[in-house]
Amino acid sequence: MKRHTPILIVLLALCAVQVQAQDMAHYKRVVKELSSAKYQGRGYARGGANKAGYYLEKEYRKAGADELTLQPFTIDINTFNGKMEMWADGRKLKAGVDFSMREYSPGVRGEFPVYHVDTLNFDADRMFADLARPEYANALVCCDFWFAYKHGKVFSRLQKAGECTNAGLIQTWTSPIKFYKAYGHRVVDKPIIWVTPEAIEGVKSVRVNVENEFLKDYGLFNVIAKVEGKSHDSCYVFTAHYDHLGNLGRKVYYPGANDNASGTAALVTLAAYYAKNRPRYDMYFLSVSGEDANLRGSEFFVKNPTVPLESIKYLFNLDMIGDNNPVQYCEVSDRGMRGYALFEQINAEKQYFKALNRGPLAANSDHYPFAERGVPCIFLENEDGDAFPFYHTVYDTWKNAVFDSYEPVFKLVTDFIERY
Repeated sequence: MKRHTPILIVLLALCAVQVQAQDMAHYKRVVKELSSAKYQGRGYARGGANKAGYYLEKEYRKAGADELTLQPFTIDINTFNGKMEMWADGRKLKAGVDFSMREYSPGVRGEFPVYHVDTLNFDADRMFADLARPEYANALVCCDFWFAYKHGKVFSRLQKAGECTNAGLIQTWTSPIKFYKAYGHRVVDKPIIWVTPEAIEGVKSVRVNVENEFLKDYGLFNVIAKVEGKSHDSCYVFTAHYDHLGNLGRKVYYPGANDNASGTAALVTLAAYYAKNRPRYDMYFLSVSGEDANLRGSEFFVKNPTVPLESIKYLFNLDMIGDNNPVQYCEVSDRGMRGYALFEQINAEKQYFKALNRGPLAANSDHYPFAERGVPCIFLENEDGDAFPFYHTVYDTWKNAVFDSYEPVFKLVTDFIERY
């Protein structure tokens, strides 16, 4: 018996390591599930986001969470789940590939002349004079998105009823074409269509058939899981948004494998890890909805917290961590800066990433409402890797998913909690 003792010790040690390690297989299963057609892009109109929320409730329960809470809230949101068709000089364009809609656009139907703005010799008065000519009556005015953004005061007139006779705007965006929801809480007077430059170049007329539906007081919910620690006077919070963009028409949906099935799946595996390795402090896993509708779920939580915000030792927001950039981007709240040196120290020791690139704090994800209220927090997003160009496009799929940054992020945050 004694001669086998060293072997047993080694085997037991290996088993302990396996119990404590991150679970890549489990992580991939969750990412694949959430980005599948079953959830239709985890959007709002077809119930995809809420279906994903109920799936996460079950996953947290299987992971060993001690408590589970569904926190309901409502939003107003513009959606595009009906007809989504466009032809350019008779050539049919592909929704989500050649064109998409601005999130606050109304529906539009008809055939329209296209007025191409002379951006090299731009003169606003001449443009408005041209649009008053009979051949451009009811035209869609076309130019580069960033040019229109730069001349915002001029082009905002083209979006308002009564300011000009144009029917709406076409704004070019380089492929892959993007789609957003952040400002979908309203609908403007005239449609704004995003089109790739190659799809609209030289085009004289377009035919469009797009339906929108504005949803009032649409019900969503945050999923809050708790793993109890040995002490209950403080806690750590992990957050990630599980909603995404949903549909663009009846046939196109946005899978959102990186944004943000990647961060959501990490929360599930972190909950399983801490359920097996009982932590010193309580751990909360806050899967929020409504992030793509301008951080609505996290804003609701900080106004109606289920745990006192002042008891949070540190909050980790994991958003789009499914990539392979060896440099990890992060943002840190003012109160969180006292812990940032430890993140850098751990990373320097363990070389999880070549470096941490800290950017300015911005209202770009769910850490921000917490940062505004003095909660120590860090936002981790692995950007500019191979998966990054696909975010907010139809190409953010399971097939294009990248998993390189999951393990180093997992280790970085668990090491931080152990030493903070």
